[in-house]
Amino acid sequence: MTNDLARLRLGIIADPQYADLDPDRERGRYFRRSLDKLGEAVEHFNAQNLDAVVVLGDLIDRGWDNFPPVLDLLETLQAPRILLPGNHDFMVDPVHLPEVYARLGMPAPYHAVQIKGLRLLVTDGNEISLFAPPEGDPRRIEAEQRLAAMRAKGATNANRWNAGISDRQMTWIADQLAAAEESGEDVILLGHYPIYPPSDHALWSAEALSDLIADSPAALAYLCGHQHTGNYGEKNGVHFVNFRGMVDTEHQNAFAILSVFDDRIEIAGHGREPDRSLQLRLEKHRAGLFADNLLTAD
Repeated sequence: MTNDLARLRLGIIADPQYADLDPDRERGRYFRRSLDKLGEAVEHFNAQNLDAVVVLGDLIDRGWDNFPPVLDLLETLQAPRILLPGNHDFMVDPVHLPEVYARLGMPAPYHAVQIKGLRLLVTDGNEISLFAPPEGDPRRIEAEQRLAAMRAKGATNANRWNAGISDRQMTWIADQLAAAEESGEDVILLGHYPIYPPSDHALWSAEALSDLIADSPAALAYLCGHQHTGNYGEKNGVHFVNFRGMVDTEHQNAFAILSVFDDRIEIAGHGREPDRSLQLRLEKHRAGLFADNLLTAD
């Protein structure tokens, strides 16, 4: 360990999927219990010195009226909040679809947040989908076309509850990574959908996006939810961490604190979320030097 002083500390929550509904025990969804679990996470986070708390999508399971209880609870956080929507956050009356991003306090569907010399990229995996754009929107039509083409090829992630991003957003991510490289910033990307390793829950454009990120010397990690069992992969020294869903068990919680050091990322998991120690590339990427992948993740 080269330095025990954390450069950045984030609270991480994935998929609370709160709703005032009876549990779906067959699928392991305990909707009402998420309010108590969120309260436990908030209490823990408020006892820490955090730079921000990130919710990686699916704050609610469905229904516009279910936003106030969880948002009011998150208002009691002492650290700034970074929220982004998942597919379930759009399971609301169609009249509210254009309001979801603003309801979560987002300045734009995808945007950059700079904290203590690191650049966090909030991506929008719902952009091309069958649920987020309003009926008749060209993006919903494009989603139908993409899904049909993927199904024709037998893609395992060709599911209606997944989604994709536009070429415009892909270019924005590439430009942000390039700008970070130029300015000597490290980057952590945030999204709802996994992009690596491949899975049936993956973003429709997962391979192209994961390649783009893994090729950038500025990128440290991509963090996501959506696949409630969690997952992890490493690609060219970049860490792809899929956090476990909070909604999935009746009593056991799932959240984490992620700390970025000069030489590693430490994840302190709570409940179902495991601890991880993820080694970063040995040589400074901001100097444009790639280390061989001599260090691997636990």
